[in-house]
Amino acid sequence: MDMINPTVVDLSRFQFALTALYHFMFVPLTLGLTFMLAAMETVYVVTGRKIYKDMVLFWGKLFSINFALGVATGITMEFEFGTNWSMYSRFFGDMFGTPLAIEGLMAFFMESTFVGLMFFGWDRLSKQAHLAVTYLVALGSNLSALWILIANAGMNVPHGAHFDPDTMRLQFDSFVKLIFSPDAQAKFVHTSVAGYVSAALLVMGVSAFYLLRGQHRQFAARSFRMAALFGIISTVAVITLGDVLGREDYMEQPTKIAAIEGLWHTSKPPYEPWILAALPDDTRQENHFEIGVPFVLTPLITHDFNTPIRGMHELEDAAAPRIESGIAAVSALRRYQETHQQADLDAFKAHEADLGFGFLATRHAPNQDVTAIPADALQSVVEQTKPDILPNVFVTFWSFRIMVFLALYFFALFAISAYLSLKNKLERNKLILKACMWSIPLPILATEFGWITAEAGRQPWTVFNTLPTFLSASTHSTSYMVFSLAGFALLYSIFIAAELYLMFKFARLGPEAHDAPHSDDAYAAHCAVVATPHASGQ
Repeated sequence: MDMINPTVVDLSRFQFALTALYHFMFVPLTLGLTFMLAAMETVYVVTGRKIYKDMVLFWGKLFSINFALGVATGITMEFEFGTNWSMYSRFFGDMFGTPLAIEGLMAFFMESTFVGLMFFGWDRLSKQAHLAVTYLVALGSNLSALWILIANAGMNVPHGAHFDPDTMRLQFDSFVKLIFSPDAQAKFVHTSVAGYVSAALLVMGVSAFYLLRGQHRQFAARSFRMAALFGIISTVAVITLGDVLGREDYMEQPTKIAAIEGLWHTSKPPYEPWILAALPDDTRQENHFEIGVPFVLTPLITHDFNTPIRGMHELEDAAAPRIESGIAAVSALRRYQETHQQADLDAFKAHEADLGFGFLATRHAPNQDVTAIPADALQSVVEQTKPDILPNVFVTFWSFRIMVFLALYFFALFAISAYLSLKNKLERNKLILKACMWSIPLPILATEFGWITAEAGRQPWTVFNTLPTFLSASTHSTSYMVFSLAGFALLYSIFIAAELYLMFKFARLGPEAHDAPHSDDAYAAHCAVVATPHASGQ
C-alpha cells in the first residue's frame, strides 16, 4: 500500500467529518418523526377525532422538509467513499458496499415511494390503508439506518470477513455474521432511539412556542403531551442501549473505552472513580485534574466489582508485540506477492492477525517500507508506533461526556414536562415551556457528539486493528482537496440555511385548522373544569 500525503489525509478526514455531521443534522428527525406521525395517526384512526389528523398533517409538513434535505445531503456523502477514500473502498468495499446497496434498493426506495403515498393518499386510501402506509414510511426510514449502521459496525468489528493475500482485500464470508454483529444491533437501536428523542423535543419545543404565545392551544397541548410521553420512553431506551453499546466497545475496542474514561493506567477495582470532568493531555499522556465519583467506573463498564479496566499505557505496552508481529506479516506479504512461494504464505499466515499493526508502523519505517527496517532499529520503530494506537483522548473524552450530560438533561426535562402536562399545569410553568423551546437543537447536538465519540474513538483505524486511516485515502493533490472541501462546505451550508428557513417559516405559520377562536375557548373551558376541585368532584 502506498503512503498518502498527510495533509491530504487530514483534509479528507475533515471533509468527511463535515459532510457526515451536516447530514446527521437531518437524520434523527427523520427517524423519530415518522414513528411520531404513525402514533398520532393511530390515535386518529382509533378515535376518529380530526385534531389528530391535523397533527399528522402539520408535523408531516415539517417532516417532509427535513426528509428532502436529508436525502440531498446523504446521497452526495456516499460518493465520497469512491472519490476521497479509494484505498479504503478497494480494501473494504465487499463488506461496506453490500449493506449500502441493500439500503439503497430496499429501504431507501421503499421509504421514498411510500412518502408520496403518505402525503397525497389521504383522499385516495381508506383510513386503515393510509395508516399502513405511514407505518411503512417509518419502517423504511429505520431500515435505512439499520443498513448504514451495519456497514459502520463492520468498520469497528469486521465480522464475517477474512483478508485475502492474493487480492489485498477483505473478502466477504458471511452475510449472517455481518448483519447480526452485536455492535451493529446495539448501535442501530441506540442511534434510532436517539432520533426519537430529537423528534420528541422538536414537537415539544414548537408546541411550547404556541402555548407561550397563546396560539393553537388545544393542538399544542395534545402534541406536547404525546411528545413528552414519547420522549421519556425514548430517553430511557437511549441510556439503556448506550450501556449495551459501551459494553460492546469494552469487549472489542479497549482503546476507545480507555480514552472515553480518560484512563491512562489500568483501574484498581472497585474504588476506581468515574471521572465527571478532567483535562486530558494527549502529549504528556496524563490528566491535569480529575473530578470523579468513586466506586462507579468498574461496575459501569465491566458489570461487576472485580474486573480491572486496562489503561492506555498498558494497552500501548500490550501492542508492542503485535506491532513487531505485524511488521513480520507485512514483510512476509511483500515477499509472497513477489514470489508466490508457499513458505512466504505460511510465514504471513503465522502473523496475519497482527497485519494491521504492521501497516500502522509503515510511517515510522525508513522510506515508509517496513521491509527496510534494520534489525537494530526494529525496537525503535515499535516504540514510535505504540502511541499511534490511541485515539485523540481529549476529543473522545469530552464528546462522550457532553452526550451523556445532555441525555440526563433530556430525561429530567421529559419527566417534568410529562408530569405537568398530565396534571394540566403546563401553561402555568413558563420556565419549562421556555426550556423546551430553547432545547430543540440539543438532541441533534447530542447525537453529533455521539458520532464524534464513536468515530474519533476508533482512530487510528478506518477498519479497527486492520486498516489505518492514513493508508485509506485517495491520492489527490492538496489543492484539489481544498477546493473540494470548500465546495462541500458551501453546498451543505446552503442546505442547512434552507432547512432552518423553511422549518422556522412553517412552524411560525402553525396548523391552520386551529386558528379559530372557538377551539381555544373550548380548550380553556375544559382546562378550567379539570383544574377546579369543586367541578371535578375532588
